[in-house]
Amino acid sequence: MRILVAGGARVDAGKTTFSTGLVARTGAVGFKPRAGNDYWYDHDDYRHASTEGRLYGKDARKLAAASSGHVAPEEINPVHRLWRPSPSGGTGLLGQDGREFIVDRVGDEYVVNGTVDLPETVRDALPLADAPRVSAVGEFNDLMAERHLAVQRDLLSAVEGTDRAVVESYADVARPFRDTDPDAVAVVDPGRVRVYDGDRYAKGCAVASGGPGTGQLEERVGDVTDLVEPTADAALPPLSAEERADPAAVADAYDHAYDAVLAAAFE
Repeated sequence: MRILVAGGARVDAGKTTFSTGLVARTGAVGFKPRAGNDYWYDHDDYRHASTEGRLYGKDARKLAAASSGHVAPEEINPVHRLWRPSPSGGTGLLGQDGREFIVDRVGDEYVVNGTVDLPETVRDALPLADAPRVSAVGEFNDLMAERHLAVQRDLLSAVEGTDRAVVESYADVARPFRDTDPDAVAVVDPGRVRVYDGDRYAKGCAVASGGPGTGQLEERVGDVTDLVEPTADAALPPLSAEERADPAAVADAYDHAYDAVLAAAFE
């Protein structure tokens, strides 16, 4: 069983809360192929990991904690990017308006932005001495082809080899993997989840991308859901911080929604 959880909004859609509850409900392993956080806005989360010389975010930490067995956040989240606001504005190396990337963790290695001065805590906390520095988009693309894609392929193999897997996408990207079809898809918005048949959602992704060879690497959720009818549409009640921190409590509160997801997965 492979279930994809995607977000209808770019940020704060509620994907991770929904995913941790679904993991608890099904006894699955949760996966987060790509993630990122901000050195400034998510500084507590950054410090939580960096004090151990590690780099991961709270989403991966929550998914790992909710998963069956003993898994580390890095095992289920092989690519993590650390951002910070760009002091001078502009788009920075990767073309992100108003922010710049500092480092990527790729598996257990790192890639460093050679065009910025690293914060002292980053230099001191992370093992960056032998990490490659990139200063141009072309260099970075070459490294992504060599390193990022390799660890993503390894994670895909792990997902496909797992009996029950919940895969959480990132931002409003429709699917983190192009080479496998989920059994069901849950698209989460604040207060709402739409459930889709996995095969139909994958076909919607193919249409939204324009087909093979068009060069578009990531489809957006809205472009796909405009093309595919959901099998169910369920309301999600707001939860307190205490409830959101407890996957079992989330599983109870969203029980009706998970019933719809599992019905789509096993129909």
